[in-house]
Amino acid sequence: MELILILLTTDFSKGAFANQPMNPEDIRIAIAQARDAWIARDAEALAVLFAPDGEIILPGQRWQGQERIRQEVTHFAQQYSDVRIEIRQVVVESDRAVVEWYYEDTENATGRRNKADDVIVINFQAGRISRWREYFDTETPKLRT
Repeated sequence: MELILILLTTDFSKGAFANQPMNPEDIRIAIAQARDAWIARDAEALAVLFAPDGEIILPGQRWQGQERIRQEVTHFAQQYSDVRIEIRQVVVESDRAVVEWYYEDTENATGRRNKADDVIVINFQAGRISRWREYFDTETPKLRT
């Protein structure tokens, strides 16, 4: 009796596995990479984290597609510097994450230091960010810790 071994090669980005939730650790890594890209004001590093048609939604703005995200972050990098971001908490559920972070930057033209508490709802699809929606608060005083 012969034993025949058949090897199957599966492309996990297609078919039944395409809709499988991302590993929570991979989501946390992507969030850290996004934070690092914002701090470095690195438009390319941020844009590649997004799906080709991914979007960033900020109050009053919507940037869709990697090229638009790249353009807007490049524009941001020319106008702002000294970005600091402190991640306060991350909650992951399936292919979604909610991030609370404290954000600061300096407006180059005026020297004004901008500060905000920020909550971001992030959706992932096939290993990339499909939607990044920010809700920030610039009015509530920061608690001293």
